[in-house]
Amino acid sequence: MEQEKFDYYIKTEKNSWEVVIGLEVHAQVISNSKLFSGSSTKFGSEPNTQVSLVDSAFPGMLPVINQFCIEQAVKTGLGLNAKINLLSIFDRKNYFYADLPAGYQISQYKNPIVGEGEVTLDMPYGSKKIGIERLHLEQDAGKSIHDLSPDNTFVDLNRSGVALMEIVSKPDLRSPSEVNSYVKKLRTIMRYLGTCDGNMQEGSLRADVNVSVRKKGETKFGTRCEIKNVNSIKFMEMAIDSEARRQIELLESGKSIEQETRLFDTKKNLTRSMRSKEEAHDYRYFPDPDLLPLQINQSFIDNIKNNLPELPDQKKNRFIKKFNLSPFEANVLVSDLDISKYFEDVIKNSDIKLAKNWVIVELFAVLNKKNIDISNSPVSPQNLALLINTISSGEISGKIAKKVFEIMVETGDDPTKIIKEKGLKQQSDPKELEKTIIKVLENNLDKVSEYKSGKEKLYGFFVGEIMKATSGKGNPKIINDILKEKLKK
Repeated sequence: MEQEKFDYYIKTEKNSWEVVIGLEVHAQVISNSKLFSGSSTKFGSEPNTQVSLVDSAFPGMLPVINQFCIEQAVKTGLGLNAKINLLSIFDRKNYFYADLPAGYQISQYKNPIVGEGEVTLDMPYGSKKIGIERLHLEQDAGKSIHDLSPDNTFVDLNRSGVALMEIVSKPDLRSPSEVNSYVKKLRTIMRYLGTCDGNMQEGSLRADVNVSVRKKGETKFGTRCEIKNVNSIKFMEMAIDSEARRQIELLESGKSIEQETRLFDTKKNLTRSMRSKEEAHDYRYFPDPDLLPLQINQSFIDNIKNNLPELPDQKKNRFIKKFNLSPFEANVLVSDLDISKYFEDVIKNSDIKLAKNWVIVELFAVLNKKNIDISNSPVSPQNLALLINTISSGEISGKIAKKVFEIMVETGDDPTKIIKEKGLKQQSDPKELEKTIIKVLENNLDKVSEYKSGKEKLYGFFVGEIMKATSGKGNPKIINDILKEKLKK
């Protein structure tokens, strides 16, 4: 399909506007301890119970870098097809927040651990490459809590010092749908790698969204505004559309865009000003005097690279070639690590063609209805494989299988047990089915005459009557074979 059909432009009476988007995704590193201290990173603990003297910025406390977090950042960089820098430097980024005890954040500025890379999106019009500008490591701030008291703000430092990877895209995104695909793809890659769990509800993945607009056909970028800390893909899409329309309205009324940081009000579906956009010099970056430059050996990178798991794009290509899946089917089945594992568990002992349909159509419908992840599926992959095998063997029909599946969803039972207890086994004895077919034809001799005189649509009527007579358990193939022979006579 041509991309032009899918291009996202906002049209007004005066102009057609293109939206230019760049994302700064903050991904929490999966690690047991923080970036520069041994404090736990466990989510949901009581406030201020996971705070060391380093995290709370007591004078004289020195940060000690967590090597595992370095490995996780390198692994993510490799998953993003990015350059890994052998030399990187940790800087102090100076600013004041009530939940930032030191008054600065240890981050990386000019010398990040990961350089340029790219991510490939599968869009309706084909694949699109989105450039990665950089990935740098930094420590998270704490959390200010405003809703526990009308007069006070409380501070929880459990998150203070937790390792974050900030993944900065190039301004290559052009629509909310591309942002949706991009964030999902990043999350999928990191989940495959085991470097970030991507749980937005717990704050493990959030993004600052940079938005600007320009008239269709223009090449120069407009003035961008940054929407801070958006914590769901749906809100990102809403914020982009809202902010783009705000900017267009200003420009078309002859006003200019002020570069600033904004917040998104999810209830009003509007962005509002937070502060004027700072430049790098406003943060007074300088190399952290307590941390030496980080030097990585190429052998360290090669060792991580040689032990990378199969990544989504690799798995997609394998599914297409090995299992003869369409690109769409493969995309769906590799979109989440748990989905791909479930599917591969099912096909270990069952028909691939049936398995893909049962997973993508029947199982996904149940999961969507119940609003649960596949990891919590009421039907285990082993039981789904058993169900598929009963269809393949002719023990039950596809129609009966759907009834069995409904019971499996509610009870979690083995399908063979359900088939036996409910008496759902398919009737496949040719002699018994022949008796039933003869009886149906004898009871409908007028319809038989009409069929033989040219009304071939009545064939479906006979099949329906036979299936009624067998309570829906008759083997369709055997019924068709015998019925055709009988109607020829």
